Amino acid sequence: MNICSDRVLQIPRSGIREIFDLIPEFKDVVNLCIGEPDFTTPSFIIKKAFEAAQSGATHYTANAGFLELREQISEKYKEEQGIHYAPDEEIIITMGAMEALFLSLMTIINPGEEVILPDPFWPNYEAQILIAGGKPVFVPTKEEEGWVLTAERIMPYLTSKTKAIIINSPSNPTGCVYSLHQLEQIARVAKDKNLIVISDECYEKIIYEGKHRSIASLEGMQPRTIVINSFSKTYAMTGWRIGYALGSKDIIKQMAKLQEDVASCASSVSQKAAIVALKEGNDSVEKMLQRYKVRRDLILEEIEKTPEISCLPPRGAFYIFLNIKKLNQSSRDVALKWLKEARVATVPGSSFGKEGEGYLRVSFSVSEDKIKEAFERIRGIL
Repeated sequence: MNICSDRVLQIPRSGIREIFDLIPEFKDVVNLCIGEPDFTTPSFIIKKAFEAAQSGATHYTANAGFLELREQISEKYKEEQGIHYAPDEEIIITMGAMEALFLSLMTIINPGEEVILPDPFWPNYEAQILIAGGKPVFVPTKEEEGWVLTAERIMPYLTSKTKAIIINSPSNPTGCVYSLHQLEQIARVAKDKNLIVISDECYEKIIYEGKHRSIASLEGMQPRTIVINSFSKTYAMTGWRIGYALGSKDIIKQMAKLQEDVASCASSVSQKAAIVALKEGNDSVEKMLQRYKVRRDLILEEIEKTPEISCLPPRGAFYIFLNIKKLNQSSRDVALKWLKEARVATVPGSSFGKEGEGYLRVSFSVSEDKIKEAFERIRGIL
């Protein structure tokens, strides 16, 4: 008899963690694995949160979160996407986007139902679908096609058991951003086949060309879309664990009910910090975006100097999905070699699915000096 459940045993261990766990064994490593901003949360957010805690905001909140925060989020989506979400019925505050995704899948997926994923994909999608009793269905995306999940590619993978499609724009790990036309095509499939779309929009403010467009804003899509978002990437608030989901009142009602049995509510202090971030954080967000743009341009220059590797320039997020196929080695072997010999940590593309083989995920959410140092080291061993 297994002590652990079959459910937990079937979940694959993240390949990202293998590299993370090895880093402490080496000295002076330039860590390009990092999936979070290297910036500290803006000081005014920290100050306001501290003041809120001192004033007594240290108790449980409603399962769905402070109404004031939900009102701020509702206003944000009205201004930016032209869609209205009722703060008291269609928005829930969660412990990061991770929990928002978990509650969404547990709410909509029945055992055996299928969820379409782009491959490469963020590994937690697969794990959480399995936890919910669903079946992840991986649809290949290609570098030469911009890494975007297209309606044409989705169609052959649809079955009578397909329940939902997950899209991530901007994307982790590829940095792709879906165009309006591409979103419209996916929306047409969702409406024709009566599917739910889970739209992961956590990197919405880190876009280098144009502005973010939510698929929920397209005609007929708001009722069948669950939007997942977070304060982690936008406001450098990863450790605050504060995110949210938007959807139809029937879905959000059940997610709030489930919240009671999972976490009760998100941190009250973090919610107060999030309110301030939405009200006063635009300048800080823009300053961080400008720094990311500088780093993106720099890392593309460094790759251009290195003929053995290449990449499709990312349109969003802070990752390069680095093509290493000329090296004729597995992505895991290259990642381990670069760590051991160059003291540069990257993530094997195979950690993100079958289509990720032949690539490495490289984060540029580090200083310009570290980016330059990393590629000098890499060229030194190549």
